[in-house]
Amino acid sequence: MNVRRSAAVLAAVAVLGAAAPAAADSSPSPTPQELPSALYGDTDPQYDGVWRQSLALLAQHAAGAEPPKAAVGWLTGQQCADGSFAPFRADPSAACDAKTMVDTNQTAAAVQALAALGGHDAVTEKAVGWLKSVQNKDGGWGYAAGGASDTNSTSVVIGALAAAGEKPGEVKNSGKSPYDALLGLELPCTGEGAGAFAFQPEKDGSLAANADATAAGMLGALGKGLLVEPGKGDGEAAGSCVKATTPEQAAANGAAHLSGELTAEGHLLAVTPGGEEQPDFSNTADAVIAFAARGDAAQADKSYAWLEKNAADWAAQSGPAAYAQLILAAHATGADPRDFGGTDLVKQLQAAGPAAPGKTTKATEKDEDEKDESSPFGVWWFVGVCLVAGIGIGFLISNRTKRQQP
Repeated sequence: MNVRRSAAVLAAVAVLGAAAPAAADSSPSPTPQELPSALYGDTDPQYDGVWRQSLALLAQHAAGAEPPKAAVGWLTGQQCADGSFAPFRADPSAACDAKTMVDTNQTAAAVQALAALGGHDAVTEKAVGWLKSVQNKDGGWGYAAGGASDTNSTSVVIGALAAAGEKPGEVKNSGKSPYDALLGLELPCTGEGAGAFAFQPEKDGSLAANADATAAGMLGALGKGLLVEPGKGDGEAAGSCVKATTPEQAAANGAAHLSGELTAEGHLLAVTPGGEEQPDFSNTADAVIAFAARGDAAQADKSYAWLEKNAADWAAQSGPAAYAQLILAAHATGADPRDFGGTDLVKQLQAAGPAAPGKTTKATEKDEDEKDESSPFGVWWFVGVCLVAGIGIGFLISNRTKRQQP
């Protein structure tokens, strides 16, 4: 496995940061005592607030638990007037402007969560409209509007389109659909990394296999989002790599590659520069969902069983998005997230949300509930591309192994 995806996001800061120096200086990060009480987690939301909130709401919905109204209101209140979302807006009453660093990943995650919950059509329609407006000519999306297309961003947007009732294959720019972009990011069936997805092309145009992008690409190629219903798919293990001319074959090729990357115990490894190989809990959970989406139940169940034995401590250290990711993996395999090796993932996630002990706020839940979802919202933002280190599919955007190229 290559350098973890967080390196990509840090590189994107260098690419995008120069465009928003004033945004970085205008609004300091909230202290723990100033965090919105409706927000999940007690860490700085500057880079991942909307992302982790969306996963938390989606996971509770998957587990049959109704998320708090205040938490949903906080998420809808983060939307800009043009439909996009930034990771965190300290003052939603101020209008978004050119310095507001919105991105496709936060926006797509919010769409997936709110579409699943239902009753937020005005919000999701505006968000989908914005996503369509920033589609690249190759059919894909980058993390930031206009950035080079990458597998993870393209896939999470495909999930949002599908969740909102769109047909991703019919969403095109210059005649290219997001599936065209994904096919262009998959490695051929010869040579190292055969059948895998790359995050983005290298500077010389070559493609490097990326396990996390492969899990994301599998979901995107199948037209699925983060919420995968159990028992779907063809039920067949991936075979050998065959030149992909369809998204479904690309997903099968990705599954074949990813299966070969798993250890005998069923998990993926993370390689830290200068360090030893360690289990990659986040990427393994991504893989579980991707395998389940294809219907490869045997492999999904094996990897999930490994997570069940080993991932509880990781989730406790990583926070609400990690709990959410494991809940979504449990849902995809038909497992019970309330009995995850003796841990109740749903209870742990809820404990990190509204009314969590010690959390205070500048704005009350009543303030959040009464925000007009269609009004223009303001924002500050420091370039939010450090997003979700260690949380999975950037899921699609957890620990990127490639850099976001300009």
